[in-house]
Amino acid sequence: MRSKQNIRIIGITSLFTQTIRQETIMKHNKKSFLYFLILALFLFCGITAANAQSPQQIAKKALTSTVLLVMEDANGQPLSLGSGFFVRSGQVATNLHVVKGASRGYAKLVGQKTKYDIEGITAVDAERDLVILKISVPRAQAISLGDSDLVQVGAPIYAVGNPRGLEGTFSQGIISSIRKIGTEKILQLTAPISPGSSGGPVLNNIGHVIGVSVATFRSGQNLNFAIPSNYLKKLMVQIGPAKPLLRAKPAVSKRSLLDDFGDRSAAGVTGGKFTWFSGFSLGAYSFSLRNQLRENVRNIYCFVIFYDTQSDPIDVDIVHFQGPIPAGLAKRVRSDVDNSVQELTTREGSKIPHTKVEFRILDFEIME
Repeated sequence: MRSKQNIRIIGITSLFTQTIRQETIMKHNKKSFLYFLILALFLFCGITAANAQSPQQIAKKALTSTVLLVMEDANGQPLSLGSGFFVRSGQVATNLHVVKGASRGYAKLVGQKTKYDIEGITAVDAERDLVILKISVPRAQAISLGDSDLVQVGAPIYAVGNPRGLEGTFSQGIISSIRKIGTEKILQLTAPISPGSSGGPVLNNIGHVIGVSVATFRSGQNLNFAIPSNYLKKLMVQIGPAKPLLRAKPAVSKRSLLDDFGDRSAAGVTGGKFTWFSGFSLGAYSFSLRNQLRENVRNIYCFVIFYDTQSDPIDVDIVHFQGPIPAGLAKRVRSDVDNSVQELTTREGSKIPHTKVEFRILDFEIME
């Protein structure tokens, strides 16, 4: 018979062996899990890389879905130019200020001569300067909408539009900031955008729309803004029968996203004394920037908002004045907007608009 001591030793040895086996199995499982995790990450990155498209591929698809919008008054005279893009068959998204005040208009696909009448507005979001138009174009391809909540600063983007009527302009940049305006968001990007590109799509590196171009800094500054695509997704749910351009307004008056963009007086720098230039082309204007501080300032960014007779914003201009402006003094600043803005806001022969023009100071630098 085995002694109790031998039985105890065998038991301990067995327990030790079992523990070693369990530890070996756990290490093996950990290694397997690690290998699985690395493989999953590799596959995920591979899928992401596979979905990414070259700028040439993105441009080719986006340009077939982007249109030049020409807005006209009741007499058929051009009021303004803008851009738009198909989000669904027969449905084109753009900015509300592009079509505001127009009696009619037409769209042209990039590189084509055929004109397609704008049949009306099917959905409008005045708060975020978005509108969807009914435009029947055979075989027009829609662009997929991406999730703008996933956009990150530094991500590459592409903007498509028709700056100053130059059809099918494609530019590249990055997301430089995601700014909060009250409870809303707006995307800041470096892809150059010029007048006429308002309403055009801003796309990510897989060719999905993540924003709608809305405003740009002038004076050579490469800073631009876009309305996030998720607002457009919500608007698409509201698409209904087409209404005439002049009659299509939201049932309830809402605050515009522009209402909280910038400050009327940013710690002592203000804008005012607006006047149109005489002897220049329509749309050229100047205004005063006053420095009420005891220090000299420079690099002032001012957001200028033009309103119609209903007190609704119809156009915006973001002006950069390098300065300097000495303490307690003011400087005149020049810029320009589309000529239709002057026609809609100012009586013939007058230099002063009969509607409201508002100035918001976005930023400035105090000189050492």
